[in-house]
Amino acid sequence: MTGTGVGRVILDVADASAGYDETLVLRNVDFHVHEDQFTGIVGPSGAGKTTLLRLLLGVVEPRTGSVTREPDLRVAYVPQLETVNWDFPITVDECVLMARTEQRKLPWASPSEKKKVADVLERLGIAELAHRHIRALSGGQQQRMFIARALLREPNLLLLDEPTSGVDVNTRHDMLHLLSDLHDDGISIVLTTHDLNGMAAHLPHLMCVNGTVVAEGTPAEVITSDVLEHTFGARLEVLQHLGMPIVIDDYAGRPTTVVS
Repeated sequence: MTGTGVGRVILDVADASAGYDETLVLRNVDFHVHEDQFTGIVGPSGAGKTTLLRLLLGVVEPRTGSVTREPDLRVAYVPQLETVNWDFPITVDECVLMARTEQRKLPWASPSEKKKVADVLERLGIAELAHRHIRALSGGQQQRMFIARALLREPNLLLLDEPTSGVDVNTRHDMLHLLSDLHDDGISIVLTTHDLNGMAAHLPHLMCVNGTVVAEGTPAEVITSDVLEHTFGARLEVLQHLGMPIVIDDYAGRPTTVVS
């Protein structure tokens, strides 16, 4: 199976299985990340989406199979906001500075590092928040701060775990447009999400995961009733609206339209 891009492969997962302690979470995963990748990984809770990101990041090693990275590949990671201690006494610019990579003799930030932080905050539209405590940010601002922190590493590949979780519809759209702009700038992006319809509207490539790769391809190829039933274990009806698949959840007889 291949990703969305046609450029060179910068990271290759071949028949990989991974897990924790004695438990395997992922089995026989094949996945290529290209230099122009923009992929959303969808699946139920506990399906192995975060583990797959950790496999790509190199934090989790495969039990079987292999993960091959292009030499000098720079990978940055944006965690789920729920995992962050928002009471930690730190400001936005200080949080971003923690990702600095310059070799230095002194413990404080150099002028060039401070400029890099200011530039990336400006790029993401949160320069005015530089000296604000991280707890005082909205959900969308918090997410932008962690993307800024990731961008300070000048990555080729950006991995994001549930970047649209817990935010309203407008913020979700803003976040996906921001990621699309970063992708247009040449950064490969792989993210996890529960938001099927939002991904169908914004991403060119999706992958369904539940212990293994169930399916991958364009939203039209992946968001089908059969694929989603194999992925989520429940019947999810799919309608077409303006050429785009829209998921209708009729699980347990309670129809709910999830709008993008």
